Amino acid sequence: MKCLKAASLITAIKTPYNENGDIDLVTYDELVANQIAAGVDAIVVGGTTGEGHLLSWDEHLMLIAHSVHQYGKELLIIGNTGSNNTREAIKATEHGFAMGMDASLQINPYYGRTSIAGVGVHFNRILDIGPAFIYNVPGRTGQDLTPEIIEPLSKHKNFIGVKECGGNERIDYYEKKGIACWSGNDDESHAARHQFGAHGVISVTSNLLPKAMRQLMDNKNDELAEQLRPLMEWMFCEPNPISLNTALMMTKSVKPVFRLPYQALTEAQREKGLTLINALSADITDIKATLMNDEDFIYSV
Repeated sequence: MKCLKAASLITAIKTPYNENGDIDLVTYDELVANQIAAGVDAIVVGGTTGEGHLLSWDEHLMLIAHSVHQYGKELLIIGNTGSNNTREAIKATEHGFAMGMDASLQINPYYGRTSIAGVGVHFNRILDIGPAFIYNVPGRTGQDLTPEIIEPLSKHKNFIGVKECGGNERIDYYEKKGIACWSGNDDESHAARHQFGAHGVISVTSNLLPKAMRQLMDNKNDELAEQLRPLMEWMFCEPNPISLNTALMMTKSVKPVFRLPYQALTEAQREKGLTLINALSADITDIKATLMNDEDFIYSV
């Protein structure tokens, strides 16, 4: 638990695909190796950014097992085994821990939402299995995990903390109460860490710029934070992970393969990203992007 709470930079790792639309483990390993080289503390496997919602459970659990086997001695492995179905979340979480993951990431039931009491029971059943981060992202679930829900959960022995997308005032409130928080908003994460006491960030941008995100978490650096802000905002110009996927393809970090229903950014959006990425100074990154044509992208199911 101490190691998990000490993890300040956690990357919600991208799941890449090959030309057939299957998980590309060779490229995945290259992505994770870049994270390790940059000093990232942990990865979330099969999260929103990793398109866990587009993976079968067989694929999802295979990727957790692969990550543990390959990188469990170098990184903390957090498996996104949450679901809107308590039975399914329990089963996936039990399998994830059997495979050796260090912790799970758990979301409140979405679409088929339940009562506050039901949310509490859902999380408690999963916390009983092993250490877990609770993920509050009301923009996706349609239900805010308020302090009324989180504070009782925080007393559970396996509660690590909250990935909080509700803003820095919420993070400030929790941290002052001794409840560990990780920012879920890259553009707010530097302030969250250095002004509001956040334990760190669970980041999308660190897929592309892990060294820069490492710097932002380690030291207060307003200049670097402002340099990266336009790119971070562009990264969320469409629902995540559309922009990240497109950026990784434009920088030739992954093959240009999307799983539907995701589509590449428009040419105008890609042009903006190209400008932002290529304007980054050499002390931030050495990556360069190319525009790509619409026909360069492959779409699979």
